[in-house]
Amino acid sequence: MNEQDKLKKAVGEKAATMVKDGMKVGLGSGTTVYWMIRSLGERIQKDGLKIEGIPSSNQTAIWAEEAGIPLTDFSHVKELDITIDGADEVDANNHLIKGGGAALFREKVIAQAAKEFVIIVDQSKIVDTLGEFSLPVEVLPFSWHRTANEISKLGCVPTLRVNEEEPLVTDNGNYILDCPFKVIPFPDKLNKEIKSIVGVIETGLFIDMVTTVIVGEKDNINIK
Repeated sequence: MNEQDKLKKAVGEKAATMVKDGMKVGLGSGTTVYWMIRSLGERIQKDGLKIEGIPSSNQTAIWAEEAGIPLTDFSHVKELDITIDGADEVDANNHLIKGGGAALFREKVIAQAAKEFVIIVDQSKIVDTLGEFSLPVEVLPFSWHRTANEISKLGCVPTLRVNEEEPLVTDNGNYILDCPFKVIPFPDKLNKEIKSIVGVIETGLFIDMVTTVIVGEKDNINIK
């Protein structure tokens, strides 16, 4: 296991300790969340922890089932106690870029539904200003060319995300445009501008949603 994976494992296990008996838990996506899910599964097996989770992606659902985490959905749960997820970038104000794993829409749903939204990252994801990571935007396939053209007027050249030379299709049946803005000094403004474009389903900008960030650093875990 390399150093970065060790950091991901450490912050995932730390976040799992925030989950208490009886909680409804939003389960994010990505490799850091994988370690959190594994840790929760161990607590269920060893300590009898009783929780229910709502996964943000099909892959997360598979991991949760393998770990023995009971799953539910929003037809049975109106509010989550906590959502734990990763991020592609975290800025100085705890605004996020997410969507590298193409699950941003469901990730935003479970984040908004939670009383606490906890982000787990290694130190490489911490930035002063968002934008070096291309902003993912989930869009309707029917009009993606036109949507991309409208987004380009805001200062980037969107690229359709592909998988084996075919458009990548999200768990919701949509496409992802990766938008390299390079620097996003006013993420709230940009988020509103993109979401006003017809054909946009959701953006990977998560603004004023985070309650806690757990950062894996070389010699310790930093919580902010």
